[in-house]
Amino acid sequence: MTLPANKDAASLADSRIKGNLSPQLKFLLEEGLYRVMSTPTLFGASIGKRIVITEASIVPKAEEASKTEARVVCELIVREDMLNPGGSLHGGCAAFLVDICSTLVLLASGRSPGVSASMDVVYHAPAAPGAKLRIVNTAMAVGARIMSARTEIWDDTTKRLCVTGIHVKMEPSAPKDKAKM
Repeated sequence: MTLPANKDAASLADSRIKGNLSPQLKFLLEEGLYRVMSTPTLFGASIGKRIVITEASIVPKAEEASKTEARVVCELIVREDMLNPGGSLHGGCAAFLVDICSTLVLLASGRSPGVSASMDVVYHAPAAPGAKLRIVNTAMAVGARIMSARTEIWDDTTKRLCVTGIHVKMEPSAPKDKAKM
């Protein structure tokens, strides 16, 4: 990761995002999300660019107080382009949000984004148009090559848990040289 040379940019990110993560890392999270989602032809860009990071922290693990974990909270309003034919948050859109937002928490842990190895998504309740989603992401385990994160998507309007996801990512290995013929 490259930290920003411009302290003003980091200070602005720090003022927008609550939590104890350094201003430089908060900037990198925002800038990374913006850079990826500003490519209009990229899958989900029109939705991803509306994600707002509201909190980024390193907190003690609830089960193991001597260890810490990263936590990143995002918000997003459910709009028409996120709906299924039944008029609620589309499952594919929810999976996309798990993918993008869980990657942010792994970046907050100091890792590169890696590549997806697996993602499990459980749908609990619908989210209606206009609902404010609160997307809570926690790094579960961050190893040398494998890392995992948990995501909970809450309807902040109704206080209902809508979606949970577990995302396992890995550092890709270097490509092997092809045998010469």
